[in-house]
Amino acid sequence: MNKTTAFRLAAAAALLAAACGASAQDACAFRGDLDAGYCDANRDLVADTPTDPKKLRNPGTLVFAFTPVEDPAIYEKLFRPFMGHLSQCLDKKVVFFSVQSNAAQIEAMRSGRLHMAAFSPGPVNFAVNLAGAVPFAIRGNSEGSVGMNLKMIVRKDSPFQKIADLKGKKIAHTSPSSNSGNLAPRALFPAIGLTPDTDYKVVYSGKHDQSILGVKSGDYDAAPVASDVLQHMTERGVVKADDFRVLYTSDKFPTDAYAYAHNLEPALQEKIKQCFYDYKVPAEMAKGLGGDRFLPINYQKDWDLVRKVAASAGETFTRDAYDKAAAKK
Repeated sequence: MNKTTAFRLAAAAALLAAACGASAQDACAFRGDLDAGYCDANRDLVADTPTDPKKLRNPGTLVFAFTPVEDPAIYEKLFRPFMGHLSQCLDKKVVFFSVQSNAAQIEAMRSGRLHMAAFSPGPVNFAVNLAGAVPFAIRGNSEGSVGMNLKMIVRKDSPFQKIADLKGKKIAHTSPSSNSGNLAPRALFPAIGLTPDTDYKVVYSGKHDQSILGVKSGDYDAAPVASDVLQHMTERGVVKADDFRVLYTSDKFPTDAYAYAHNLEPALQEKIKQCFYDYKVPAEMAKGLGGDRFLPINYQKDWDLVRKVAASAGETFTRDAYDKAAAKK
């Protein structure tokens, strides 16, 4: 194939894609903040299941991914019994897919390569709007859902005793889309006298565990991190509680949300939810994750605080915002 032919084919493909996109938009009565290709006719903020049977999927093998907050191998082991349960319950092969970033996880579901996933609190919003993720469960116990707090940590042997001491310092945020690692600090810290990018230099570490280890090693002066990640790393002996001093603790936020792809067949969606809700989490998994069961959630209601924090931090969950956030890394 010569260059001219290749160019013409590429141009034709682009025109076809544009036409399909326009057609999809014309057929959608209401989209809200969802990306092109998704509709929200019932206005519950998540993508509707396609009404066209040809767009529904019922894969023979289902792929699951856990949010990439720490070493994926640790969580692959923790989730192994649950993968077996899902496989038996759904009568399908279910595999664990290791992801290294929130962006990779979102793109995997958007492209159809990922069918179920646990998304971190902040990226849940991008996953819903850009990848058609439908959150349906959260980890919990007999008292309700398991939550987490934002904690601003410094080395215990550092001279920093209060938030104001961090002015002019280098502080690690995790990633632009992270709730506790970036959006919540931007929304909450100004009220206590510390404005990110103005009062201190923001450096993105990539993940919570990298922020924690970076503070311990002295690469960063401080870091806002998720309390559950800090607890898990402490319990596993990766760090010690005495390594750090906590200068600030926020109110409770929801932890990761479990979601399925919006275009799975309705019967499969319902079966997935039931398989999650019926599962009795074994002790090792409960200890490693927090929570001994999966509880139902409603994205519109249960993620309202996270969205409000994002809005107060000036964040939106559109494709443009997502691309700009990715460009910051």
